Formats: sequence, C-alpha cells, structure tokens
Amino acid sequence: MAKAKGCFINNRWAETGSLLSVLSPWSGDVVGEVCLAGEAEWGQAIAAAQAAAEVFRKFSGYERREILEALLAGVRERQEEFAQTIMAEGGKPITYARAEMARGVMTLRLAAEEAVRLGGEVIPLDAGKFAAGRWGLTRRFPLGPVLGITPFNFPFNLMAHKVGPALAAGNPIIIKPASKTPLTALKLAEIYHEAGLPPGGFQVLPSPVELAERAAADDRLKALSFTGSAAVGWHLKNVAGRKRVLLELGGNAALIVDAGADLKAAAHRAAIGGFAHAGQICIAVQRLLVLEEIYEEFKEILLETVAREVITGDPGREETVAGPMIDETAARKVRTWVREAVDGGAVMLTGGLGEGSLIPPIVLENVSRDMKVWREEVFGPVVTLTPCRSFAEALALANDSVYGLQAGVFTNNLAHAWQAFETLEVGGVIINDAPIFRADHMPYGGAKASGLGREGVRYAMEELTELRLLALKV
Repeated sequence: MAKAKGCFINNRWAETGSLLSVLSPWSGDVVGEVCLAGEAEWGQAIAAAQAAAEVFRKFSGYERREILEALLAGVRERQEEFAQTIMAEGGKPITYARAEMARGVMTLRLAAEEAVRLGGEVIPLDAGKFAAGRWGLTRRFPLGPVLGITPFNFPFNLMAHKVGPALAAGNPIIIKPASKTPLTALKLAEIYHEAGLPPGGFQVLPSPVELAERAAADDRLKALSFTGSAAVGWHLKNVAGRKRVLLELGGNAALIVDAGADLKAAAHRAAIGGFAHAGQICIAVQRLLVLEEIYEEFKEILLETVAREVITGDPGREETVAGPMIDETAARKVRTWVREAVDGGAVMLTGGLGEGSLIPPIVLENVSRDMKVWREEVFGPVVTLTPCRSFAEALALANDSVYGLQAGVFTNNLAHAWQAFETLEVGGVIINDAPIFRADHMPYGGAKASGLGREGVRYAMEELTELRLLALKV
C-alpha cells in the first residue's frame, strides 16, 4: 500500500501521527491511509486561509478564472483515476462514479465561466424628490475564508460545488472531507499543488468530527458550507456564530405519478431514482404516490422494472446500479427500519434484507404515516408505494414530511404541474422526472429541515459574497 497521504495545508503536505485507514465498502480491504489533522494543523490552515483571503480578494475575474481553469485541466487529465477512487473508497458503482466526474468537470467549468461574470447593477435612487440626481451601484465582495464540509456519497461533485463557487468569488476554502471518502479530496489537492496555484487558496484536512465542529465555530472563518445529515447540519448552524451558513441536508423525496402519465417512463425513473448508489442520495425517491386508478398497473410495471434494471452487487461492474451501502452500520439501520415497518403491517413487494453492507432493492406497500420509512430519511435502497384518491391528496401526502428538498411529478396535465409547483413545500419541483434530477447550474437547496441557502454555481457565489451599495450624487 502507498504511503499515508498527509493533510494539504498552505500548499504543503503535512504528516501527522494519527492515521485513518480508508476501507472499501464492497471488499472491506484497505484502499488507502490518510493523516488526520489535529489542533495544530487546523490552526495553521486557518491562518493560511486568512492570509490567502487578502490576496484572493484582490484578484481580477480573469485571475480567478485562470485558477479554476488550471484545476479543471488537471481533473480532466485524471478523470478516470478519480472515478476509480470514488468507486474504491465509497462503493459507488463505476458507471455512476464516472457520471459524477462528468458532472464535477461541468461544475468546475461553470465556476470558471462565472468568475468573470460576478457583477452588480445600476439602480436609479431618485424614487422620491429628496433623492433627485442619485444613483446606486452594487458590487459583490468576497466574504473571506470558507469552511466546506463534504459528504461521502458525492465526494467529488459536492466538493466541486463548494470549491468552485468559493474560488470564483475570491474566497479561499478549507475542505473537511467525509472520513469514509477523503482520498478523492486529496487528489484534487494534488492537482492544486502540482499546478502551483496560490498558497492557502485550497486546503484539505481530514480530521475528527470534533475538530471540524470547532472550526465551524471559529470566527476567523467567514462562511460554512455543509452537506450532510440534517441533525449535524442544524447543530453546526447553532455553533457557527455570525458567519454565513449554507446547509444542504437530508430529504425524504416524493414522486407523484398522475393518471395519464407515461407509466413506463415513470417506473424507470422511479427505479433508478430510488436505488442508484443503494439509495444513498439525498434526493433519491423514497415515497411513491400513485393515483388509485393507475395504481395496480403502475405497481406491476414498477416491480418488473426494478427486477430487470436494478442490478446489485460489485460496484466495479459496468451494469451495477446499486452497490454496497457505505458500511454495515448504515445497512443495519435500514434493516431495522424495514423490519419495524413489516412488523407494523407493511408488505415487502421486492427484495430482502441482504447481508453485510449489501441490501437488495426494497419496495414496501401498505406503509403507515407513523413508520420511520415514511417519516424519516432512509438513505438506503427502500421505496414506499402508496395509492392516492386524488392529485390533491398526493400533494398533501408529499408535504407530509419535515423535509423539503425536491419532489417529482409525472403528469401530462399542465394544470396539475402548476398546482404542484404552487403547493409542494420543496426547493425544487421536477416535472416528468424523478426528484433525483439535478443540473449543476440550477438553484439547488431545500425548504423546512432540508437546508438553508442555495447551491448551483452562480447562486452559491451569491451566498459566498457580500452585496455592497455605492450611492452616488451627481
């Protein structure tokens, strides 16, 4: 095995005495070792980010774009290597790991493009007689050092959604990667280092949770961008003090299938949207809400589709859709919730409980609204199937959640599509696709317990800058 990878601090590799073994969720083999940052390393990184902030805030849009283009070029050269790393440390099926990298390349490209578009507006201020001859000019200024905390399920693209907008807006950023998948982040650090980019602009510190929490509370860091569980995210917001906070948190996504919809298309997207990467996606389909008049027909099509299309097992196989869960602890939680549901009267239409970290796709029927598989975020390969008497009832059931990230609606009824847009308490309503759909330049974020603020490169740049007004009297 290769030598343990150090933390990346101020364009140097820092070795520490604390090592973390990174394990394959599929085989259990050690796929790498990384050094964990301690208090001293965090202190050095924050000081370096502060110094870098003074440099970065003076960069022109052209210079910020050049930094991102250098990162982008390095990633493109090693794109397959990144995909193999994502598969090895995160258990993501290789086809989906490659798709993540394609999206990650797009995210960095979008950030490079937006770096030269970060502008403002000219506002006439003479709405009243007292302000005659006055004009306003707005401009966005960098907030300063950003702390980004990233999850295991999209270790590259969700990191790119923090690194790209931060650098494009003129902010240095420290990434604390998920402990299950730190190797991907450190590969991006290698590219930053090899490209000779400005010291302190991008740093990566694998570390214990408690040190990341202290960093979130540190006033020297001016923004926190966190993607992960709702419980952790809202806790970090409480300790973050006065800094800007962006939270991309959990979901419990509903997909409504309306009468007259294309049932085969809906079943295909429900199957992939519910079970890709073993359902470990915050906008995965969890609750299928189907109009009564098409319920039995749709159920038959769905079960056939799941059996045919959702190939489970070895993430190294091109055809695999659902590989292992991230670890056996996560799998045990899913099994416990499914057993509770079945004991309470739910019916398992497909799948079984599996073994180890691998769980086959599970479709549950006759689920009640007090069951965890309905109320909470399963974050596993479980989809519930519920009939609805009317479209209005389907909307009400979709809103029956503390979460509100995205929802999908398959319908050919334009009035129903608009009704869904106006009614669903979510950050995004996806028509004629599953809620798993995301384009990397669109505004993305949640309502209710699902988050705070918006990602999507330009929208994240606005979150990571301060709007300042110049009022001119001419």
